[in-house]
Amino acid sequence: MKAPIIVALSALLLLLGATPASAQEATTVTLLHFSDYHSHAVPFFSEGEDDVAGAARAIAYLKQYVDDPNALILSGGDMINKGSPAWSDKYGCVEWSWFNGLVQAMAYGNHDADYGSEIFAECLAGIDYPMLASNVLDAEGEPIFQRDGRTYELFDVGGVTIGVFAVAGPDFERLLTPETMPVADMILADRIETARETVQAMEAEGADAIVLIGHGLYEDDLALAQAVPGIDLIFGTHSHRKEELTAIPDSDTVIISPYQYLTYISQVDLTFVDGELQDISGALVEMSSDLPEDPEIKSMVDELQAELQADPDYAYLYEPIGEAADELATDGQFTGSAGLGNFVTDVVRKGADANMAIITSSTFRQPIPPGVVLEEDLLAAMPYKNAVLTYAMTGAQIKDLLDYSISRSGSDFFSQVSGVTFTIVDDAAADIRIAADAVSSQEEFAPLDPEAIYQVATSNFQGLFAGGYQEIFAQADYTETGLDFWDLVRSALQESSPVHADLDPRIVNDASAAQVTEAQPAAGVLYVPREVMIAVNVIGFLVTMPVWHKLIQ
Repeated sequence: MKAPIIVALSALLLLLGATPASAQEATTVTLLHFSDYHSHAVPFFSEGEDDVAGAARAIAYLKQYVDDPNALILSGGDMINKGSPAWSDKYGCVEWSWFNGLVQAMAYGNHDADYGSEIFAECLAGIDYPMLASNVLDAEGEPIFQRDGRTYELFDVGGVTIGVFAVAGPDFERLLTPETMPVADMILADRIETARETVQAMEAEGADAIVLIGHGLYEDDLALAQAVPGIDLIFGTHSHRKEELTAIPDSDTVIISPYQYLTYISQVDLTFVDGELQDISGALVEMSSDLPEDPEIKSMVDELQAELQADPDYAYLYEPIGEAADELATDGQFTGSAGLGNFVTDVVRKGADANMAIITSSTFRQPIPPGVVLEEDLLAAMPYKNAVLTYAMTGAQIKDLLDYSISRSGSDFFSQVSGVTFTIVDDAAADIRIAADAVSSQEEFAPLDPEAIYQVATSNFQGLFAGGYQEIFAQADYTETGLDFWDLVRSALQESSPVHADLDPRIVNDASAAQVTEAQPAAGVLYVPREVMIAVNVIGFLVTMPVWHKLIQ
């Protein structure tokens, strides 16, 4: 299916010197992908910038490719999110149909049936693009999502065949309840085995490239790529991870992840010569405030948002509850401390009267912007309510917790902490110091005693359900505090505004850890910066060599 991908400079020079005749045999297919939209129709604050993303801006960008016969637009799923933002609860899947004529296939995400199977069926009836998830079966063991006997799609694009499929992550068994399943008594088949069978079926039908569009955790996608040969490209989903095009070790697969909420769109070019995939290149395209919005979609969003804010059932969400002196940021929370995580863990540690607090970064979905904080801002930042539990744990068990968190670096299962400091050395926690009580400052922290007992505050999710953490917490006794994370933070905003985040060094990465956690394009992937792409396109034009992909807009 795939010839070796060329990345060396010498190969680049050979390409630039190719003859026009050979150039004409090249075909470039542009793939655009977004995921984990979660009903964020209205532009919002993200990564220090206001008025980013939004349905109108993303749709305006995607519309540029509607008439391009060599382009495919794909969605990774999780289009709605019960509970937050309020838009989702009031309007459900109203905007799914806005992507008709744009999106050509969508993965089923774990939130897409949040409002039950009947409403989910109505949502499906309103879209003209197929939903995919080869391993999601009904009670009789038949795939729920199939068309013409296929659980995948084959697209003829520019004379080459692109195979597109999706497989739900193994964590769907834990995440879904009978009320949020797409059909009653849903069965989740083995992800890897289903993917292997699906890839083989697409290969048998002549797919020239195979693309996975969701919906699974980052680590599950890596494991899939390493176990199933034949997948050329994975569009990352579910982990809300921002990652440029990167090679997956021990595989022939590359991955790119567009973060969340339409803040980025993954744009990838596949270049074929004589039907064989020769090159994969691409980048994340930021949906920044300087990009235009589609006027028709913007008008609908503005009108619906005004109705939402005027609705008595939701109006309270747009009342101020406090003020942030500066941004409570989420930047860097998958590999180290972040402002919002520091603020919340400090509040929880104090409220629970614990030595330390630990909370998975998955708790924090987006930053709280500086200035007046609305109820909706807090819900957007922390959409899931979690009870606070305190565990009586030995120092050795705490070391195990921190080591496991480090092992999940780069994902949303990496944890934010309060009341403890440590350095990451050789993928483990070293120089661990811990607070004597709920209000001790870092200067008063003492070395962790492996045999001493400490009070550790965490969420009921992390303590009782989160894989990896749950097994460690199960070794200790816990107490139900009667407190809730969200209520504690809300009270802190009401009583202590303007609030700010302590940016003290809680988690320190040494040089070797930084090398491990920083995503780098690996051998076999051509990640092309925008400036280089411009230069190459100019040279290619001068030598009548159109083998290079189009400049990413």
